[in-house]
Amino acid sequence: MKVTSASVTLLAVAALPELCVAVPVKRDGSSTPTEIQILNFALTLEHLENAFYTQGLQKYTQQDFLNADLPTWARGRWNQIAQHESTHVSFLEGVIGNQAVQPCTYSFPDTDPMSFVTTSFMLETVGVSAYSGAAQFLSNSDYITSSGAILAVEARQSAWINSAVLKANPWNTAFDTPLDLNHVWTLASGVIVSCPSSNMPLPVKAFPALSFPAGAQPGQTVQVSFNATTTSEQLYVGFIAGLGAIFAPLSSQMTVTIPSNLQGVVFPVITSSNSTVTDNVTIAGPTFLSFHFNSDGEDEL
Repeated sequence: MKVTSASVTLLAVAALPELCVAVPVKRDGSSTPTEIQILNFALTLEHLENAFYTQGLQKYTQQDFLNADLPTWARGRWNQIAQHESTHVSFLEGVIGNQAVQPCTYSFPDTDPMSFVTTSFMLETVGVSAYSGAAQFLSNSDYITSSGAILAVEARQSAWINSAVLKANPWNTAFDTPLDLNHVWTLASGVIVSCPSSNMPLPVKAFPALSFPAGAQPGQTVQVSFNATTTSEQLYVGFIAGLGAIFAPLSSQMTVTIPSNLQGVVFPVITSSNSTVTDNVTIAGPTFLSFHFNSDGEDEL
């Protein structure tokens, strides 16, 4: 199985030994964010994507893409994606008005066209999870409709990258994965160096970064890494995917067995609970894993 692992830092699943499945509930322990805060949260992510594509397309020429064995038409499509993200920024700035946040300073992990491709896939996929997770905080019908329209484009872009370019699965399960605001921010904050002090404070915090070894695959027992303190005697890894999460115990040696039936994009978090992934029990993470599968639904080795 091909696996993409990056740290920018399921539905009902057949029971496995020492595993349990639960559906995430709404974030707790904090006040409900305002709609302007949610729109600025979305704008912050759109600024990030806009900067990534602007910088990346300045660094990598058409010949660089060809030298990386990417299709002749690929860079043109990324030019179109860049235009989409720029349009999203302009649109949200127009909706928010003088309260709109400004771009931050970023440090992106791409070093060549192929890492640009995989980072692009991750950003687009996280963008989908961000919009779907934040939808619960919107009540204005115009905001809901426009956010849904942006979400759909982000999802199309993510599917195109993983399928047409990376020759892998264009989707994950029957449901995509809505993420909590703080889980999204944890992923995004890894590439944000600093933001203007004049920006509206966002109702988010970043958890400590979590990393899995490169090449980690379902069914393997792997050692994870994070820097956080906790008083909990037993920790778990919650593998968030679709509308739920599968939990596996984390050993005292910081090892976990990745559930063998995971496919597609998965967001693991370290949690003190074996039944929920809410903010109050999250210790570290999430990180981003992608387990590719073919058109017959079989793992790609």
